[in-house]
Amino acid sequence: MSDIAFGFQAAPASDVHKSDQALYREVMEDCALGQKLGYDAAWLLEHHFSDYYPTPSPLLFMAHIAAAFPDLSLGTSVLVLPWYHPLRLAEEIAMLNGMTTGTLHLGIGRGTAKMEYDAYNVDMNEARARFAECYRIVEKGLAGEPFTHDGRFWKIERPIRLRPEPVPKKVRFYGAIGSPASAEVMGDLGVAPICLSTFPDKLLARILERWAARAGAAARDAQGATILPISVKMFIADTDEEALALGRRYYPPYFELQCAHYESDANPWADIPEYQDFSRMFANLRKLTDPDELGPFMDSNLVGSPVTICRRIDQLAALGFNYFMVSCATPGTPIGLRQRMMTRFAEEVCPRYSQSMRRKQAA
Repeated sequence: MSDIAFGFQAAPASDVHKSDQALYREVMEDCALGQKLGYDAAWLLEHHFSDYYPTPSPLLFMAHIAAAFPDLSLGTSVLVLPWYHPLRLAEEIAMLNGMTTGTLHLGIGRGTAKMEYDAYNVDMNEARARFAECYRIVEKGLAGEPFTHDGRFWKIERPIRLRPEPVPKKVRFYGAIGSPASAEVMGDLGVAPICLSTFPDKLLARILERWAARAGAAARDAQGATILPISVKMFIADTDEEALALGRRYYPPYFELQCAHYESDANPWADIPEYQDFSRMFANLRKLTDPDELGPFMDSNLVGSPVTICRRIDQLAALGFNYFMVSCATPGTPIGLRQRMMTRFAEEVCPRYSQSMRRKQAA
């Protein structure tokens, strides 16, 4: 098996007893621990206007993290491109990349929450087209040459060149996948996919196949060695029973927040053709607020003893995934418990797969 890299989700896990500022301080504590343990990168989400991981400006937060932990690479999962002006986004990416020493892993996507789209006054029916056009402009800007653009949503008639000038350090982009059709979009853009482990393994395999067929060797080689990340939830304990008990305790509040943020009970995507896959996917979200319904979800993620977790990593690695973005920052999970699990995972699981983490543990 080839070497696997591990990052961790740096997310402000909502807690009614803590302010947002306190939650952000806990994220910084996670980053300090993650760097010490040898994780490759801290990955941040983007969400707005709710208690569901409130991180409205991942790039701003990443600059703050980078100042404190310059050797820690950083990632997003994901930046929602249709909400950005592409020139401003390209400038901020170029600026952040020049101010940091680690790799920027930028997951990008079109977003799912209708209330966020409504707040930004962006039509969800245009999401996929806006996403693709925004990425193309960012791509042109980061090339470092003067460019123009004549598109459906943005027109740049006078040649412009980004300042600050993009540095040679490569920014790695990944496209969030919500369906096999999304895999083809990312393949056409030459962007590697970023997937969720909650998809059935057969669907994950089909997504990677369809992406590879559309991307082709030239598109994959453009980013160097292809990194295929997957986002996974993690609860680790001495036994499977203990880990499953943690999941039954802390996952229902997480899904309650998801239901509220995405308004899944109201099915806001019913009349939006581009979002019919999400309409089907979120139809059963409410049942996951019931601890007795969580079995399949926990089976597909990394919930169990170290032995069970390694077995699941082996299954996902066999599909082709070689970068695991691990999250145990669920609402209400005490930071002490979260950090003990981050530590145990890094010490007992990761060295089996990662040369860099083996070296870290040996040191």
